[in-house]
Amino acid sequence: MFTVLWDNDGVLVDTEGLYFRATQAALSEVGVELTSEQFKEISLRRGESTFLLAAEQGVPADQIACLRAKRDRVYAESLRIEPCLVEEAKDVLRSLHGQVRMGVVTSTLRQHFDIVHARTGLTKYLDFVITREDYQHSKPHPDAYLAALARHRLRPEKCIVVEDSERGLVAATAAGLECVIVLSEWTKDGDFRNARKVLKSISKVPDEILRLAEGQTN
Repeated sequence: MFTVLWDNDGVLVDTEGLYFRATQAALSEVGVELTSEQFKEISLRRGESTFLLAAEQGVPADQIACLRAKRDRVYAESLRIEPCLVEEAKDVLRSLHGQVRMGVVTSTLRQHFDIVHARTGLTKYLDFVITREDYQHSKPHPDAYLAALARHRLRPEKCIVVEDSERGLVAATAAGLECVIVLSEWTKDGDFRNARKVLKSISKVPDEILRLAEGQTN
């Protein structure tokens, strides 16, 4: 069966703003004022930690670890109380359920994934979930997608990735996978020339997926 590998944050759930604000608050405690443009460049394009800005200012590693832990707690609390489900995401997964296999391949921690999806109702449509604990190197390294392929015995030519960020696109293509991009407010200015298709809304994904899946079975 054809398989769709969904990114999570920015595709299925609108969490990037919450993560940015939690990180921004943590860094402000050591005098680092994180801007949205820095977050986009460091995190969403390069796939690096914005806490490197604190390290560059001479903040010791143990203090950075404490700030990161605090950020994670604040972020988790935000996920519990803020509405995060991307509009039309449930309808999209429901429409594809049973026609293709679907899994999530995300850079988020399992605890954060579980918190946000305790309220979305999306997991019942998923066949598997790969979170940050399941592989060594985060996106843009291909580890996450290679782990999904190996663990679930998937053939790259029978899969398509749905991402929203440049780091996600790089990770997917490095793993030998084609990738559809769904633009978000945080990633709409990205360089997605290597994507199979760039879509403005998740609602456009099913037609592209089913067209590709049908071509694979003919």
